[in-house]
Formats: sequence, structure tokens, C-alpha cells
Amino acid sequence: MNNTVRLNITLPSSVNDDITRYAEELNEKKSHLIASALDMYFDYLDIKVAEKRLADDEPTISLEEMRKELGL
Repeated sequence: MNNTVRLNITLPSSVNDDITRYAEELNEKKSHLIASALDMYFDYLDIKVAEKRLADDEPTISLEEMRKELGL
């Protein structure tokens, strides 16, 4: 079971209008659309964070080294 929290947020009216229009068209709750959109955006942010870490020239190890370290 997912835990939920209630948030009060401020959005531009145009964004709210879009959310409302899509919710009506898709017969979905606005909160569900917002949560789904955020999940997709977080996936995008995961990629951006990974790219940043690669660009920061952090030391890396190979898959074989990782397996050896983990005893796999």
C-alpha cells in the first residue's frame, strides 16, 4: 500500500488548465497525472545526475572489479 501526503502547491494557471484538460480527457484524477509526470521527470533527473557524476571524473571500477568486491 502506498503512503500518500497532501501537498499545497502553487502552479501557473496555464499548467493547471493543462492538468485539468488532460485529467478530463483521460478520466484520471489530477493528482494521479501529477504523480505520474513527476515519476517520469525523476527518471530524467536520474540520468542528469549520472551524467554529472561521469563528467565530474569520479573514479570508476569495472563490472568485474565490482563483482569481485561483492564476492559474486
